[in-house]
Amino acid sequence: MDAPHRPRLRVGVVSAGRVGSVLGAALRSAGHLMTGVAAVSDISRLRAEALLAGVPILPADQVVADCELLILAVPDDVLPGLVEGFASAGVFRPGQFVAHTSGGYGVSVLAPAVESLPMAIHPAMTFTGTSIDLSRLHDTPFGVTAAEEIRPVAEALVVEMGGDPIWVPEDARAVYHAAMVIGSNYLNVLVNESISLLKDAGMENPGRLLAPLLSASLDNALRFGDKALTGPVVRGDSVTVRKHLDALADRPQTRSAYQVLGRLAVDRALEAGMITVDQAANLLVELGDEQMGGAL
Repeated sequence: MDAPHRPRLRVGVVSAGRVGSVLGAALRSAGHLMTGVAAVSDISRLRAEALLAGVPILPADQVVADCELLILAVPDDVLPGLVEGFASAGVFRPGQFVAHTSGGYGVSVLAPAVESLPMAIHPAMTFTGTSIDLSRLHDTPFGVTAAEEIRPVAEALVVEMGGDPIWVPEDARAVYHAAMVIGSNYLNVLVNESISLLKDAGMENPGRLLAPLLSASLDNALRFGDKALTGPVVRGDSVTVRKHLDALADRPQTRSAYQVLGRLAVDRALEAGMITVDQAANLLVELGDEQMGGAL
């Protein structure tokens, strides 16, 4: 007996940025029909031609009007106004699935599309906007938010793209996205700030110096949580912390980041039972939190 035929959707993408072009290509590989893609800039048009070859490049309102599943892959600050604009123009279709890829928004941002079926599907991955991303989608978690009646559809679409749907309640989207930014974007900032410090210290290949340490630290943090924390904080070594702060005196922003992260590390180490209350108090004094240190 033949396998049951799964319904195929007519899919439109606005716009052909790094995320939209890749998700469009993944949905087409899963058997859906790409009816159009919006691409304004030269780089977006090139990306659409490379990843969505043969798919018509159309004005955004026409892309919306011609599809059964609309993927809105635009920057977070653009999304609300874009949805309002499409709603005012009357281009949303009744019963149309409308999915956005923003991490910070749930489905409430799609409320102006009153007769559509809204969903949020945020891939927890960084994108290059090239074909290499298609293989990276395999088992990539997607933060999914949707009305309960269409949750199976949202999750099925993620699975078809190769991803792993992770349910995120509407009221948790902002915290969920903040966690993603801290873990990804700010990790990048910390790594590159460490590289800059090592370069200033005369190291010729700071990336090579950091790579084993960073790889092991990330692996240990994911495996063992706070118990994987190492360094002067978990040793209660307030003298070393003071030396670090003195060495960073001419880099006030880096010094400030060190203090904030150090205080957070103290809190987590204390809660995990890795340092004593007295050690925490001494560390917090050195890290510029005398009030908290005294309170402990």
